[in-house]
Amino acid sequence: MLDLNDIGLFVQVVRFGSFAEAGRRLGIPANTVSRRIQELEEQLGARLMQRSTRKLKLTDAGHELYGNSAAAVDGLQQAGEDLMAGARVPRGLIRVAMPADFFDFYKMEWVAEFLAAYPEVRIEFALSDATVDLIEEGIDVAFRGNATRGPNYVVRKIQTRSIGLVASPSYLAARGTPATVQDLAHHDCLFVPQARDYATWRLQGPDGAEEEVTVTGRVMANTAQAIRKAAMAGLGIALTPILGTADFAAGRLVPVLPQYMRRNLGMSVVYPNRAHLPLAVSAFIDSVVGRLRAEILSMQQGLR
Repeated sequence: MLDLNDIGLFVQVVRFGSFAEAGRRLGIPANTVSRRIQELEEQLGARLMQRSTRKLKLTDAGHELYGNSAAAVDGLQQAGEDLMAGARVPRGLIRVAMPADFFDFYKMEWVAEFLAAYPEVRIEFALSDATVDLIEEGIDVAFRGNATRGPNYVVRKIQTRSIGLVASPSYLAARGTPATVQDLAHHDCLFVPQARDYATWRLQGPDGAEEEVTVTGRVMANTAQAIRKAAMAGLGIALTPILGTADFAAGRLVPVLPQYMRRNLGMSVVYPNRAHLPLAVSAFIDSVVGRLRAEILSMQQGLR
């Protein structure tokens, strides 16, 4: 008779992408996980996955078993959790992918408040501007700009954010403040390199009309965090997300041509498509979304 626990273990191995990650999440040695999956394959008389040193790849039989059993495993797990201690409490590890500059505008104090409210939750942050495969990397939830919906993911847009021009007071004192968008062509500008040493910026004015300018500069970087820090160091004018007012309040940055913005760049929350989102993940998403919406509202009021 098949051991249903082994089928549940197989589902988790597929979701976490490796024996090691599944074992770490479930508190089982990786070699035990591998042995139990091999025993399941022997009982079924079919190979479920191809192993390699880097990743697992499901066979046709593996895809069929996962498709027929994942929802049932989730349902059983949900039923068990509903009965635990008479109440459901967020618990466990949350792995979160965020842009490299996320904590420039999202305060660690807010993370501390969340963890104080949910003492059985742990959080692991993966900060990078690269887009990662959530399922393959074992990520529970990601916060991204311009996320697109895929067949295996749920995408929720948090808000529309603005990108604006900023510079340090020292840079503007040395080089002057541009009066028009076209004046930017004569300034050092900070941008992400794209196989060329210039960038084309398109900005919307107060009347909604778009203006375009080609800019150059002596410093380029591949993360928004590095560009923002370069602007604070007086190395040029940056076109960067206007999130949070701490740099403005402290005088490290000032708006440049504040009537011009690049609009309609959305921040989204992305998570694997599951029928039952873990409570800890759901609670964290609600916390971050609430904080970000309040921060955006504060920023918009402060720049008016």
